Amino acid sequence: MNRSKPISGELLALKNQLEKYAVDYGLDFFPQVFEVCDYDTINILAAQGGFPSRYPHWKFGMDYDQLSKGYAYGLQKIYEMVINTDPCYAYLLQANNWVDQKIVMAHVYGHNDFFKNNAWFSNTNRKMMDVMANHGTKIRRYMERYGADAVETFIDKVLSLENLLDINELFETSALKRSRKELVAQEKSESDDEGYLIDDRSAALKSFMRTKARSEKKEDRKDEESFSAEATQVSTRDILGYLIQHAPLEEWQADIVGILREEAYYFLPQRLTKIMNEGWASYWHSTIMTQRALDASEIVDFADKHAGVMYMSKQNINPYKIGIELMRDIEYRWNRGMFGKDYNECSDMREKLNWDTKLGKGREKIFEVRKSHNDISFIDEFLTPEFCERQQLFTYKYNPRSGRFEIDSKDFLAIKQKLLSQLTNFGQPIIEAEDGNSRNRKELLLGHVHYGVDLDVGFANETLRNLFALWKRPVNLKTKYEDKEVIFHFDGKEFKTNH
Repeated sequence: MNRSKPISGELLALKNQLEKYAVDYGLDFFPQVFEVCDYDTINILAAQGGFPSRYPHWKFGMDYDQLSKGYAYGLQKIYEMVINTDPCYAYLLQANNWVDQKIVMAHVYGHNDFFKNNAWFSNTNRKMMDVMANHGTKIRRYMERYGADAVETFIDKVLSLENLLDINELFETSALKRSRKELVAQEKSESDDEGYLIDDRSAALKSFMRTKARSEKKEDRKDEESFSAEATQVSTRDILGYLIQHAPLEEWQADIVGILREEAYYFLPQRLTKIMNEGWASYWHSTIMTQRALDASEIVDFADKHAGVMYMSKQNINPYKIGIELMRDIEYRWNRGMFGKDYNECSDMREKLNWDTKLGKGREKIFEVRKSHNDISFIDEFLTPEFCERQQLFTYKYNPRSGRFEIDSKDFLAIKQKLLSQLTNFGQPIIEAEDGNSRNRKELLLGHVHYGVDLDVGFANETLRNLFALWKRPVNLKTKYEDKEVIFHFDGKEFKTNH
């Protein structure tokens, strides 16, 4: 897809100006590339996760159709897309007015700084633009060889499991070190051979092949014993990784699972830091615009656009609003020394309200927070009762008698707990692979880590059906209902519930 073009003229001059402001404020970012495109192109990019080239699948077309209709009916508008790569690519909507372009560019520099410096992004692949294109090429080849329907049906089943991830995999692991060494060696081989691709297998496929080779060496031993020793002593939340290692997959199937797993882990940090990332970018577009970039004639237009982005309804939290206000609150508190033992133990409300030690560490503190936190630790550590009261953060419940949402509780701990429960694993169930040889029948046993919310039986059954297609043996899911252990079982024909 080549439907965007680099910025030039006044936009390029604006980019250079805003980049200087960002540097002056201490932002540290990857080289920034802006391109402009029309609304149809930006909808395509948004549907494909921001990347111009992806593997062929119906879900991208579905998302594009939804975005296009939303734009056509005036229900939504995408002002920009920014990608976590080095250099960092961002796409601007050609129809944006001048103030919109200023806001968007300043906002993008905040995102770019966050991508580069936040610890949760530290091991993401910064060359993902090329990787996504290569993934698309591979899957198209598999479709030509094995049939589009067979490959797409298999992708459907794997995508239903792509949220079963382990956030610890984002940091340095032995597999990551090994794959990095292999990549360096491959690049050296390619450079010595005029760029010819020596081995284009994914790291997941190579891992699958190593496991297969080990299994073949053990064929002379007792099959059941070797399978049990290798597959049962495990407890992992990386379900896709577990399936690559232990499910009886064809090579092309293992490669596709590895491709989709790699992409899922690439997007995972963005899901983990949505509030912080948008809050940080909003903080900087607000700061740069109000202190440096705005002309007097643009103030009202900026205020109108900014207020629209920050609006928050009672039904859903707005990550832009929560993020920017909490960043400002941290800056304010650390400028005035409103933290620590003395402040927390002060019982005089007037003294606490006027507390000011002239510490002046606010800006330094938010840079520190941006470096190490994700949304859960951000909310858990810095949300305060005073902040909730100022921002009118309450828990709401729908009242069928009045037909509207009403305040359910103003209790700080209840508000904080509800926010954290929504953010923990994005409100989705946490599943662990416990045993690959359950009941000594080579059945797969998964365990639901129960935090007080029961599983949706319909979703659980459909997930087990898709797991069976990959595992090719009966699959089990252990959970709790009313404090009693329940095991859902699917053998390829019918679902059973064992108490």
